[in-house]
Amino acid sequence: MILVAGGTGTLGSKVVTRLSAAGLPVRVLTRQHGWTPEGASGTVEVITGDVRDTAAVEGAVEGASVVVSCIQGFAGRDAAGTEAIDQHANELLIDTARKAGVHHFLLVSIVGAAPDSPVPLFRAKHQAEEALRTSGIPFTIVRATAFMETWLTLVGDPLVYKGRTRVFGKGVNPINFVAADDVSVAIEQAVQNQIPSGETLVVAGPENLSFNEFAQTIQRTTGHEGKISHVPRPMMRIVSTVLKPIKPLIAGQIRTSIAMDSDDMTAPPTPGATTRLADLAAATYTTGNPVTGSA
Repeated sequence: MILVAGGTGTLGSKVVTRLSAAGLPVRVLTRQHGWTPEGASGTVEVITGDVRDTAAVEGAVEGASVVVSCIQGFAGRDAAGTEAIDQHANELLIDTARKAGVHHFLLVSIVGAAPDSPVPLFRAKHQAEEALRTSGIPFTIVRATAFMETWLTLVGDPLVYKGRTRVFGKGVNPINFVAADDVSVAIEQAVQNQIPSGETLVVAGPENLSFNEFAQTIQRTTGHEGKISHVPRPMMRIVSTVLKPIKPLIAGQIRTSIAMDSDDMTAPPTPGATTRLADLAAATYTTGNPVTGSA
């Protein structure tokens, strides 16, 4: 049995589909009552519960030999944000898996995870990585770059559906973006090949694009010109500081945007990760449905 935590999100849902299509038994832990997997060709067991609840996590892990953690608090609806989800919930999941004797734990992390990162998400992912490395569980860490789908939601949807969007900062810093489906391929291969070797895999997309280029690609692909405005970096710092004690999730998103506007966010492409932004944007917006970017 393979437990996929975060199996209803942008990445997790693709992982569930791939694993079930391969004929593997899959279980999903989700807070969404009545959720059913779309596109899954095999049987998927769904357990309703919160990944921060000890009893729910214990029930989901019981009987599982593999745990895949796709949980994330960056683009989710949880006001507690990244520390509660990406760090503490992962730590609970890892500890429960250790006690249950899980044979392989695969953690989805992020390129740039570090203890001294200015980005809350990156610090939380680093803490989760360290908890896994010291747990004694055979593991694989998959570090991905920024998901195209997340930023299509934040930048593309307003441009296409409202005729205007905001780019945080100058928007000229190159960033590597990867499609969630390409990351799901790497996860399926790690599970199928049974390589819990303590290895850290990096999955990066074929393009390094600035946010200006990101928005312009959507304009060219969809034919929606729209208006692109910019939020100055000093204003972002002020707003992030003011919001931190009352809206930590939004404050963390702004801090991430500051880093993406100034730090080195490039990465060499990973062989096999071939989805380009223009292709994903065309597939997304020609259907008439916005990207959900759910957690």
